[in-house]
Amino acid sequence: MAKADETNKENEPKRKKWHKAARGALQVAGAVPFVGGIFSAAAGYWSEQEQKRLNEFIKHWLAMMEDEMREKQQTVAEIAMRLDLHDEAIAERVSTQEYKSLVKKAFRDWAGAESNKKREFVRNILSNAAATDLTSDDVVHLFLDWLHSYSELHFLVIAEIYNNDGITRGEIWQRLRQTRPREDSAEADLYKLLFHDLSTGHVIRQHRPTDAFGNFIKQTAPKRRGPASQTLKSAFDDEKGYELTSLGRQFVHYAMTEVPPKLEYHTDDYERDSSVKEGELTDA
Repeated sequence: MAKADETNKENEPKRKKWHKAARGALQVAGAVPFVGGIFSAAAGYWSEQEQKRLNEFIKHWLAMMEDEMREKQQTVAEIAMRLDLHDEAIAERVSTQEYKSLVKKAFRDWAGAESNKKREFVRNILSNAAATDLTSDDVVHLFLDWLHSYSELHFLVIAEIYNNDGITRGEIWQRLRQTRPREDSAEADLYKLLFHDLSTGHVIRQHRPTDAFGNFIKQTAPKRRGPASQTLKSAFDDEKGYELTSLGRQFVHYAMTEVPPKLEYHTDDYERDSSVKEGELTDA
């Protein structure tokens, strides 16, 4: 037992030294584009094993950065393919500071586009924001925030409500997952949280009738007949239907509606060279 304690004490300074060095590497790597200075500064400080660990860390970090840059380059190319820059209005729009601000925000928040589907949504939003003016740039900024905040399951629910106006929670679950879990399960809690997110985010709402001027009409609660239910409302309720808000419908138009390409390129060549070569673009 005593020998084990002595061994732990001997190893503790080494672990502390590695943790301190790793923190320093992270700070420097995030502050400058090149990390070669880390190795020269650490040459006389770290052991061979510790330098190997750092090498592996930086190798994986740089690979991740390269993948992200490749995704951004592909997205920019796909947006350019969908814009008719012969159109004076579109050419002027993409040169404005307002549109550049949207592009910067989209790529600054790229970590939120963790799937290919979300990357397509980013592409669609930026393409539609250049080609149409159905809403303000403030609203488009909000749509980009939604991509960062919501999961793919959120967007599947939005699509189901868009395609089936008045659909209930239970009907949506039946379309997406089939088997209905217990009310006290984690799946039921997650499903309720999902609808809470979309409702408080003003993406969806329960159906409300309006008058000729668009004002919502107050509803009176129906009188209950028979004994009251002894259980709470189900996460998979089959009574009240949902609809998209105006914001939700505009989001579907901007994020889920694809602008058809005006040009096409060879994907294999693009991925190999990480750039679109002259001659690869052809009229669609």
